Amino acid sequence: MAVSEKQTLGFQTEVKQMLHLMIHSLYSNKEIFLRELISNASDAADKLRFEAIDNDALYGNDHELKIKVSFDKEARTITISDNGIGMTRDEAISHLGTIAKSGTKEFFGKLSGDQQQDAALIGQFGVGFYSGFIVADKITVDTRRAGADASEGVRWESAGEGDYSIETIEKNGRGTDIILHLREGEDELLSSWKIKSIIRKYSDHISLPIVMRKEEWDDEKKETVVKDDLETVNQASALWARSKSEITPEQYEEFYKHVSHDFQAPLTHTHNRVEGRSEYTQLLYIPAKAPFDMWDRNKRGGIKLYVKRVFIMDDAEQLMPTYLRFVKGVIDSSDLPLNVSREILQESRDVKVIREGSTKRVLGMLEELANADEQEKKDKYVTFWKEFGQVLKEGIGEDAANKERLAKLLRFASTANDSDEQVTSFADYVARMKEGQDKIYYVTADNYAAAKNSPHLEIFRKKGVEVLLLTDRVDEWMLSFIQDFEGKELVSVAKGGLDLGALEDEAEKKEHEETETSYAELVGKMKTALADKAKDVRVTFRLTDSPACLVADENELSGNLLRMLKAAGQSAPESKPILEINPNHPLVTRLKYEDAEGGKFGDWANILFDQALLAEGGSLADPASFVKRLNELLLNSAK
Repeated sequence: MAVSEKQTLGFQTEVKQMLHLMIHSLYSNKEIFLRELISNASDAADKLRFEAIDNDALYGNDHELKIKVSFDKEARTITISDNGIGMTRDEAISHLGTIAKSGTKEFFGKLSGDQQQDAALIGQFGVGFYSGFIVADKITVDTRRAGADASEGVRWESAGEGDYSIETIEKNGRGTDIILHLREGEDELLSSWKIKSIIRKYSDHISLPIVMRKEEWDDEKKETVVKDDLETVNQASALWARSKSEITPEQYEEFYKHVSHDFQAPLTHTHNRVEGRSEYTQLLYIPAKAPFDMWDRNKRGGIKLYVKRVFIMDDAEQLMPTYLRFVKGVIDSSDLPLNVSREILQESRDVKVIREGSTKRVLGMLEELANADEQEKKDKYVTFWKEFGQVLKEGIGEDAANKERLAKLLRFASTANDSDEQVTSFADYVARMKEGQDKIYYVTADNYAAAKNSPHLEIFRKKGVEVLLLTDRVDEWMLSFIQDFEGKELVSVAKGGLDLGALEDEAEKKEHEETETSYAELVGKMKTALADKAKDVRVTFRLTDSPACLVADENELSGNLLRMLKAAGQSAPESKPILEINPNHPLVTRLKYEDAEGGKFGDWANILFDQALLAEGGSLADPASFVKRLNELLLNSAK
């Protein structure tokens, strides 16, 4: 056998961390190693099928794709073999020695050392091949790329610690053999019954035959003997192509784990055959937990595309809009050509129809949970919203066709609940509106505490008017695409002049006009003192406890959005806020009688402005001057 020189290479740091965590955190669920390795073998066969569409010679004289599982009691090994695409030397190094996922470092930063929590996180990350080390203290991989010569086989071997060896070997057939050398104490896995039961539990849905050698009772020897004949252990038909009535909830769950590499059960799923202008089958899942790389908008989607049950591609992002990138599953089309590419997908009318139909199906699934009478389904929507609500909000700006449906699915924190839980829908808000109220009021802020304590809410509390508290980063962007809900205008309590409409009576309006007249002189002096900071100064009746607040002009960006843009390093348009003063506050009353020329009028005016800026979560351009002014005024008051 021609063998090249053996080379020893080190694992990427993240792989070492992953191996250590997995062996310790996932041991209680060790059976999953077989599911993961069979899943990889199935993917390898899918990839060969796809490449062979353009190059049938890759099959050689072996067209029957299958996965073979065997064990050797003497050697204490389990072998998982496939005749799929196989790997070259370079592919073995990149696939088995490194984790090439975006966000990997952030993922490891989230791990806490709590084994149960970490096990769930590792499950989201997808452990694939490395799960073999849960039960094996050494793994040997013999592989050969389809189309390569028998002398170009590769052997990869590692004890799962710091390094692995790689060498060239002679390998007769294409594909990959993974040989697990079991750890001490894992002998229960060396049984045909045990392996078959794990395959039927976790991998029954795999559309390839998973075969093992037959076992029969021998009357003469009085023992079970292994035959050379192979038998298929799983159902070996595409799960999504079966009738719904034939599929158990457990099978749907295991298929989800296969396509998503998640360890947790999904929140819900939908399985449909669509006929009409375009024929396709969809089996779509909503996960229970957001993946670690949720905020990577360049991340490809979680939909596998098949054409007439032939695998075409993973991550077919054209089949689902970006704001639904968390959806996992399979779409199998009867109309697309087998040699379809990502470029063709972007242009195809059939794909547009599938995308629209699948988007509507996912929104229907979410509506079913959100509008359910059963508490279990309602709770599932609460879970969904906590994990994926911020991403769903992106749809308001991206999917004009479904904007109204999406608006009904949105949830917010509100002054009606003393909690930061986002449980209030627009419909809930409208149902609770006070008599005479014709607007939906909201406030935006960096966080819940800043929103809840915003001075802009004071008059609304006094009048018992509910305000939505919007604190997600995506909210400001989303609000530029949604101006009303079912005819009720959305109004920021921190923008423009406050118009409470019918919520104010005539007596109040008359009193306000008189007060504005009596404070006209003070307002003029403050405009002069704050000319470089404030666009305007005016009397307000939105405050009950605070002396002043800042508002943005009707058509300008809010203070919160300007701060977000600056924090993201983006250029924000220069705009000055409007300072509104509370005529009933002692500080403002005191200022009315302060001499604008001689005394401390300028200092007082600046302190009121700076305090209002701090109250809404802003930062001062010149903190030292603020502190100096404040100290001087405090000392003068003490005298």
